[in-house]
Amino acid sequence: MKRLDRKLTNILAGSTSPSDFIIADAKDADMAFGITAPGPQWGSCRHGYNESEGCWKTLPQYLEQIRDVIAQDIVDIMLLSASNLERLAMNEGIFRNSDITPAARANDTSDVWAVRGGKYPTDHPSRSFRSATLDHIKYGRLTENHGVPFSGADLGLYSITFTNNIDWDYKALQDFQDFRIEAERKGFRYFLEVFNPNVNPGIPDKKVAAFLNDHIIRTLAGVTDAGRPVFLKIPYNGPGPLEELVSYDPKLVVGILGGSAGTTLDAFQLIHDAQKHGARVALFGRKINLSESPLAFIEFLRRVVDGEITPTDAVKAYHSVLEHTGIKPQRSLQQDMQLTTNKMSYR
Repeated sequence: MKRLDRKLTNILAGSTSPSDFIIADAKDADMAFGITAPGPQWGSCRHGYNESEGCWKTLPQYLEQIRDVIAQDIVDIMLLSASNLERLAMNEGIFRNSDITPAARANDTSDVWAVRGGKYPTDHPSRSFRSATLDHIKYGRLTENHGVPFSGADLGLYSITFTNNIDWDYKALQDFQDFRIEAERKGFRYFLEVFNPNVNPGIPDKKVAAFLNDHIIRTLAGVTDAGRPVFLKIPYNGPGPLEELVSYDPKLVVGILGGSAGTTLDAFQLIHDAQKHGARVALFGRKINLSESPLAFIEFLRRVVDGEITPTDAVKAYHSVLEHTGIKPQRSLQQDMQLTTNKMSYR
């Protein structure tokens, strides 16, 4: 049993201990951003240079970042694309002796198609789509031999975005049902990501959080234990909506997503506030990946969750680490101590 499963067991038994709070690193951004997923190449550019954009790290650099996080052994889940899961888990066996649970993005809805010049995330209601197959995630190949031990992952992220458009929401729910049935048959676990509407849903902004909460509970009400997610991943829409969802069903483990990079205080304050109001999981992707020192960033996320340090003191300590390791910060300490994302923009 890996650390994630031990923590989930404790949480479902009623634990609210900070040590059981789950942190995931989302390194599946190549299924959303393409080439820009690994983040900008700081310093001189040796490849892929674009005068208006700078240049980007390569896939080998991205994989090395992932290996470093796994070696650090602080996060509980490493979320990957199916292709990178194959490289690291199946080919290298990197999770074999690790307490970190590998997971793969099991679908890639159109609202995560954040390619340069694309309008899919903002101009079109989310449409469901799956690039990966469950067999490829578990085994690296299509197989009917269910006796073969999996060498990939038996955990995946499934994403759904309700838009208040009957046609697209109906289709999304049909596809979600198909996925659940397949997952149950193939012994595949999943956690459910539910975004705020990616287009104007035709309701007031103050009703978006209630719209999301109601859709989550309504959707899962017809799903028995065998087909339910192991936890949720949702935007942080403020303390009230989070507490409402958490208190409704104590057996529903709720996690928050990190959203855009923002300042360092944005990240540390978000995980602090989400934990305070009932979240038991945090999945940070860009906030970790686009930081100057991802390993130090992760360490301070854990220390904030464990109550060892306040968010503001964590920002100061993080900058001290950057100074002592000779890493140039993207922002001054004063700038990094500012909150720049409001409660409705954690997406």
